[in-house]
Amino acid sequence: MSTPRLVRPPCVEPGAPGPAAATGRPLRWGVVSTGGIAAKVTADIALLEDAVLHGVSSRNADSAAEFAARFGFETSHSDQDGIPGYQHLFNDPLVDVVYVATPHGQHYEVTKAALNSGKHVLCEKTFTINAREAEELITLAGEKNRFLMEAVWTRFLPSINRAWDIIHSSELGRIGWVQADLGFPAPADPSSRLWDPRAGGGALLDLTVYPLTWALGSLGFPSSVAASGNLNDDGIDTQNALTLGYEGGAHAQLTSSLVASCPGTATVSGSGGWLRTGGGNLHSPSELIIGLNREEPRVETFEVVGGGYTYELRETTRCIQSGLLESPTMPLADTLQTLRLLDGVRAQLGLRYANDAA
Repeated sequence: MSTPRLVRPPCVEPGAPGPAAATGRPLRWGVVSTGGIAAKVTADIALLEDAVLHGVSSRNADSAAEFAARFGFETSHSDQDGIPGYQHLFNDPLVDVVYVATPHGQHYEVTKAALNSGKHVLCEKTFTINAREAEELITLAGEKNRFLMEAVWTRFLPSINRAWDIIHSSELGRIGWVQADLGFPAPADPSSRLWDPRAGGGALLDLTVYPLTWALGSLGFPSSVAASGNLNDDGIDTQNALTLGYEGGAHAQLTSSLVASCPGTATVSGSGGWLRTGGGNLHSPSELIIGLNREEPRVETFEVVGGGYTYELRETTRCIQSGLLESPTMPLADTLQTLRLLDGVRAQLGLRYANDAA
């Protein structure tokens, strides 16, 4: 049985307007956190014709005010009177949708507060620490009639969607093997979220979503998962290797590392040829190299609008404007099944977080 192609977002359909083009009424955005990823995504929110940068929150007032001034937010919020800055943001009735950019360990707490306050939510990957937290948030979003999506931006990019077209055509033949890796030597800084157990640190929750996306997009969810990896003295994984098995004999080999520099590529191999990413890391390749049996490889090139986050932001906006509670391209069932897969991997690695004890 063939694996269904992941659903293409409308903004990358042939002939569609660019992702910055308005699709409906303006939405007023709130952003939780002022870190690096928050800055990158906020810059792309500002490119959307139907987006208003309304409010930002941080634990620190100066950080929130500086971020608001840099990007042109109308308001900023911080921890005050024993109430977290994000709750002050959520108490603002003018906020329509919030982007949660905190470390993984806080996603559940912040997203739950946002949904309970009646806000639509785009939550950064990895969605939560475990499947139990994800399931609770998905149920709550349904009860509150609010849109909820994990921000796996890779699924929405033009190059990735072109890769799915090629993989699910007959061009490469029957897909039998996927290899994907992502890694870099991260300085061992205990204050960094990458190395902080309370933040959900480690290679698995920070990096593995990207190699895994190539396996899911090419072969779907596996029938078996074998995992190995290394834990440091604080109990978080410094690197991991996953082997996914599929009915019919296909395999995927995925590697993530915070201690080794990796090529950051994905290769999908079939009975008639192969596809490999190029021109940047596998999560946002600007090139696809396609090699068919006994033919000279061809190269297809791609450009993105802004930093590339505009595509997931357009889909979030379109869904909310249309009254959808989830995106067909990044459905909540996929998020939940991914967390269940990662829970199984963590059990094999012996990797536990404080959130698991709740």
